[in-house]
Amino acid sequence: MTSTTINPYLAGNFAPVGEEITADNLQVLGELPIDLCGMFVRNGPNPQLLPSGNYHWFSGDGMLHGVLLHNGKAEYRNRYVRTQKFLTEQNAAKAMGTGLLEPRQRDNFNDLSRNTANTALIWQAGQLLALWEGGEPHAIKLPELETVGSYSFNGKLVSSVTAHPKVDPGTGEMLFFGYSVQPPYLQYSVVSASGELLRTVPIDLPEAVMMHDFAITENYTIFMDLPLTFSIARMQQGQPLLMFERDKPSRFGILPHHGDNSSIRWFESPACYIVHTLNAYEEGDEVVLIGCHMTATTMGLSQAPDHPNADIPRLYRWRFNLSTGTVKEEMLDDVSSEFPRINEQLLGRKTRFGYTAKLAPGHPTPAFEGLIKYDFSSGASQTLKFGSQRYGGEAVFVPRPGAVAEDDGWLLTFVHDEGSNTSELVVVNAQDFTAEPVARVLIPQRVPYGFHGTWVFEEQLSVAP
Repeated sequence: MTSTTINPYLAGNFAPVGEEITADNLQVLGELPIDLCGMFVRNGPNPQLLPSGNYHWFSGDGMLHGVLLHNGKAEYRNRYVRTQKFLTEQNAAKAMGTGLLEPRQRDNFNDLSRNTANTALIWQAGQLLALWEGGEPHAIKLPELETVGSYSFNGKLVSSVTAHPKVDPGTGEMLFFGYSVQPPYLQYSVVSASGELLRTVPIDLPEAVMMHDFAITENYTIFMDLPLTFSIARMQQGQPLLMFERDKPSRFGILPHHGDNSSIRWFESPACYIVHTLNAYEEGDEVVLIGCHMTATTMGLSQAPDHPNADIPRLYRWRFNLSTGTVKEEMLDDVSSEFPRINEQLLGRKTRFGYTAKLAPGHPTPAFEGLIKYDFSSGASQTLKFGSQRYGGEAVFVPRPGAVAEDDGWLLTFVHDEGSNTSELVVVNAQDFTAEPVARVLIPQRVPYGFHGTWVFEEQLSVAP
């Protein structure tokens, strides 16, 4: 008798959807706020062809799911990001690239770029970019969600681009980095408010590390040199290419926005991994960082670390004193959560509120059963559950037009009902966080679990290229 093991990331609501559709006048339960006008877009992996080999969730082709909101009405569309990999495999009618968990093959077609543009999105200088940290971004046309093509900042791009660039709300500049397994291990770039790549500088690291995210304050950029290391020499000895090394410290590098390697200062703290940062800000002599801390990690890509609390993210705060060189680290909550977001009009400034997606315990795959709203001034938090057999993901904060209060706005996220196998866009009043959602937009097809989203205001859509 033979048994077949089903890859959990190709089953249930992780399984891909094959059809690209456009649907308007969607059914709304509750009432969409009239002044919530714009487009919510979320990225995520969705393999167009059944993958061969050992499929990993991070490997799927990027698919964008967008909901256009205007005057209380909603329209949905989903589109693949048409990368080189996607188009080549589409023409061949078969999956040809190797997965993240497999070595690259060197034959006629298997050395395809692995850039799937499947991770996140950023809006800057009138352009939406779909992001994947191992390569260049892809420009997306709104509201159609059509792929314009790969984006090289007029040929000036010389590194990969993190999935989490930061747009400074004060200057409009976009700051990003690219990491590599070959020197230079880290390069740092600044893009002007008009979209011109102004400069790229190398930042010295002792070895290659997986650096998924970073943070900015009003004046500083913060890099995280954490001990999830790449080693080709280690791989050649039959050990993992990627490994969490608990005997090495975590290092945090702080430099001015327009600084370089000569102006960076490094701070050390105990070994940890931070997939995503919530925010950072300056307070007196201190630079303060808030993010989701894990004692150890595999990222699902490497050997299991020897630690019982590995891969359990909890919200932490670090204080780096620029005068004394000391570091203070504290856990803000022992509840496991990830996908942190804030009101990004205050990115890099001290905020009172932050939002995360609450992890459901006991699931073999990531399952987010609700949202948490943190009040950093009081230390209190509120939890909103999606309901029985209902799971969501990252919630994007959308400020109400003309709002004065930091939390005057809405949180938007896709939620899937495992019982009915249906998906919806949920709209939560951030100031009445634990109440029933103000609106639930029913999506006419299933929206698989994914990664990161963004909001583009209607007035921005009107000037998009």
